[in-house]
Amino acid sequence: MAAANAGTPVIGRRKRHQRRVMSEINVTPMVDVMLVLLIIFMVSAPLLTVGVPIDLPQSQAKSLDQDKEPLTVSVNEKGQVFLQNAEIKAEDMVTKLKAVAEARGGTEARVFVRGDKKVDYGTMMQVMGRLSGAGFNRVALVTEFEQGSKK
Repeated sequence: MAAANAGTPVIGRRKRHQRRVMSEINVTPMVDVMLVLLIIFMVSAPLLTVGVPIDLPQSQAKSLDQDKEPLTVSVNEKGQVFLQNAEIKAEDMVTKLKAVAEARGGTEARVFVRGDKKVDYGTMMQVMGRLSGAGFNRVALVTEFEQGSKK
């Protein structure tokens, strides 16, 4: 038996049995990272929905159920007007709202108006008048739920 193996080098035998380089991508760590990112974004997404910081008045009314993202007009304490999260000039409000109405399929959609407690009544009525001038008749005023009654 020794004579049969005498002519073959030992080094050649080791080369045949070495492991090949794995050319496949191991996706398990990538899936783990993606799942962690998905969970992070799912938790943080509801916190990012309100973009304009406003101190809303309180009310005892119930909240409304909504299927799609509502059209929101916000007025902060300085009197600046925001359409969704973008600041707009009060004079441009009618044209921008008409463009949004055409894109969304008409003026039948409800518009939510968020106004800071410290905004004067005249400014809010000016915004409401411009909403009416743009053809929006379904306007809802947004408030916070009243935690306790003040007597």
